[in-house]
Amino acid sequence: MIPAAAGATRVRRVALTGGIASGKSYCLAKFAAAGVPTIDADKLARDVVAPGSPGLRAIAARFGSEVIQADGQLDRAALGRLVFADEAARRELEAIVHPRVYAAITDWFSHLDAASPVAAFAIADVPLLYETDRASDFDCVVVAACTPAQQLERLTARDGLTPSEAQARIASQLPIEEKARRADYVIDTSGTMAKTDASLNDVLARLRETRGRPAR
Repeated sequence: MIPAAAGATRVRRVALTGGIASGKSYCLAKFAAAGVPTIDADKLARDVVAPGSPGLRAIAARFGSEVIQADGQLDRAALGRLVFADEAARRELEAIVHPRVYAAITDWFSHLDAASPVAAFAIADVPLLYETDRASDFDCVVVAACTPAQQLERLTARDGLTPSEAQARIASQLPIEEKARRADYVIDTSGTMAKTDASLNDVLARLRETRGRPAR
């Protein structure tokens, strides 16, 4: 568990996770619109590999200049083709990026603690929470879940991937059913927007009423 700063009132830490293309970003935006402090690990992952950053230099040293664009930006498409075809390479990339992302999340929560009372709880969107074995860093976990078939359909439509490319990305993560099984709360994103919103609002109400990890 991430400790609070000495003398600070600790903000309750909530992780939002799920599978790729399962609706996490939509849920995070709705939580933010409801006034909940939020942070997005995907954005942090981009920040820690910005041009000139130690993270980007580490990636270039491991994967070569072919994953760096002429303007100094990371070539995500080129890197993706490498790491999703090679599990060892993907693990090496994660070893570069994930510690930097979690350090930024810890720092963010610490600043909320120091500014307390800002909110009773705050939410970090962490796509690979279970894969990185960091669920214990948080007081409770919310999973956004749809069906695997919906993940595949959404991912091919959203990112322009072939079905085999999309399936490789889905297969690189823990199955969505397993994430939902481990979660403290589940937001069902498999139906209409109205049904997703109803499920999210129910979880939001329960988070506001409950302190810490709910009883199973």
